[in-house]
Amino acid sequence: MDLPTHLGSMPMHAITEIHGESGLLERFRLEADRFEPGARRRLTAALELAAELHRADRRVREPYLNHLLRVAIRLMHHYQVRDVDVIVAGLLHDAVEDHPAELAGVVPAGTAPRDAALAALANRFGDRVARLVAAVTNPEYDPERDRHQQYREHVAASLDREPWARVIKLSDFTDNGVGIIHTVGPKVLSSAMKYRPLVPVFRELVARPDTPLSEPVKQHIYEQLDLAEERFSAILDEAPSDR
Repeated sequence: MDLPTHLGSMPMHAITEIHGESGLLERFRLEADRFEPGARRRLTAALELAAELHRADRRVREPYLNHLLRVAIRLMHHYQVRDVDVIVAGLLHDAVEDHPAELAGVVPAGTAPRDAALAALANRFGDRVARLVAAVTNPEYDPERDRHQQYREHVAASLDREPWARVIKLSDFTDNGVGIIHTVGPKVLSSAMKYRPLVPVFRELVARPDTPLSEPVKQHIYEQLDLAEERFSAILDEAPSDR
């Protein structure tokens, strides 16, 4: 398909709605072209792996890869991240949680699939990428406890000690939160209930001096968090009171 020359300045959800996966792939390429050749090769390899692992996955109305592309593009463009390990981890942030066996290949006897997947990721992209992905990978939940509460506890604990993992999770959260208006069905309400309590948590994490983002980028993120909170509140305020 013919893609517009101004693709590099279009909002990502507009690209998604108008041009779909092909538009996001082209936007990713435009951002990746700003990096030196070795970095571009790593970014391309991570994208190819993410596309293979998530090839059959859907995210409500779209291929799951679209979400991963938006997370990575946001890191590069809006957050001005030039650390390739962070962008690679952004592309692969759901790989260990969603496809550990496929990522690991052969899982040695007595080894947990997620541990084997993280080892495979470290082998391909380095220990730091694997550590960042581990920090943003949701735990296997205790069925006896509230899943949303466990998720919030995990976010607060894992991001406390990994400043760059905060940056990845912020991009992920923004895509889920601000992008909630592009979600349909029961997931709209469940996502709003899951994510609204995290807005103040992320606001505090952004404000920390060791969060490695410039002040203009932090201000942009605060505005995105405000927008996400407005959308969560609108959804929850309109929901039946006996939910």
